Amino acid sequence: MITEVKTPSRSYEVISKSGALCSLIPTLDKVARGSRIAIITDDKVDSIYKGRIESILGDAGYRFVKFVIKNGEASKNPETLFAFLEFMASEGITRSDCVLAFGGGVVGDLGGFAASVYQRGIKLIQVPTTLLAMVDSSVGGKTAVDLKAGKNLAGSFWQPFGVICDTDFTKTLPKDVFRDGCAEVIKYGVILDATLFERLKSGIDGCLEYAVTRSIALKRDVVEADEKDTGARAILNFGHTFGHAIEKLSRFEVSHGSAVAKGMLIASSAAGQLGISDLTDQIRGILLSYGFDLSCPYGASEVAIAAMSDKKRSGEAINLILPEKIGKCVQYPIKASELCSLLEACL
Repeated sequence: MITEVKTPSRSYEVISKSGALCSLIPTLDKVARGSRIAIITDDKVDSIYKGRIESILGDAGYRFVKFVIKNGEASKNPETLFAFLEFMASEGITRSDCVLAFGGGVVGDLGGFAASVYQRGIKLIQVPTTLLAMVDSSVGGKTAVDLKAGKNLAGSFWQPFGVICDTDFTKTLPKDVFRDGCAEVIKYGVILDATLFERLKSGIDGCLEYAVTRSIALKRDVVEADEKDTGARAILNFGHTFGHAIEKLSRFEVSHGSAVAKGMLIASSAAGQLGISDLTDQIRGILLSYGFDLSCPYGASEVAIAAMSDKKRSGEAINLILPEKIGKCVQYPIKASELCSLLEACL
């Protein structure tokens, strides 16, 4: 299944299906033939898929180098970014070469950011290995690292030259990591597609390829309308303002998907408090059916303060994304002074 993404910056294909990895070399031949490949991956992915990418590249005649980071959000920092940049420079990677990000969202974000700034921009291929990265971070061109003040506060927009989403990779994911990706798929149902939401109520196992491809198509439509996140793309932030706050407060002990699930429930409750909708029970129900722990371990003031460091903040206000009905969300700006009292009613 091929989804074409067309933005002012770049057009590219996202291939999403079981066995999609067989499309890696045709994709590279199309966009990076003759290039050297700088692979970035993490130690867990590297141990599970020992030499698989290297064998595929080597058999096709591609020369490559590999940089392995420690698995986890803690690696998504400026130090790791610059270590990878220094590695590419020391290995003689040139402006005509290509970064191949092979892993989850952390690897994709780091690889994308590095590709965007190394020698002012080189080619990038994303090969996501988690459900979350397939449906979210690998598509759309957002790249970032975390700063001490908050998540994704330093980054760039750099569209990949191709994305390979092989759903077979999900077979090796731990249950909690797979569930993290389900949170993002559910998000797409809430904000854009009531039919997807209904299908997900019966579980994702029977419709995995459909759910992945549909989520990618929905994100494609939003990205094409607002590549640089100046307006409509903000709806993709549903659950993320409060989710990022919870991640930060936990020092990333709470995973991204789990935090987003909590954030979606808080946003749904906020919509109820503000008279926008009454969807809390529906959204709580589907999230619980996927096994999410929806309790928030932090108080309203803590979450409010952490949320105000989110990059969506504008002056003394923050833009909340709240569900109006299943399949449609609205943007709701709220002053920092009002956020804490709203959260007190939601938590």
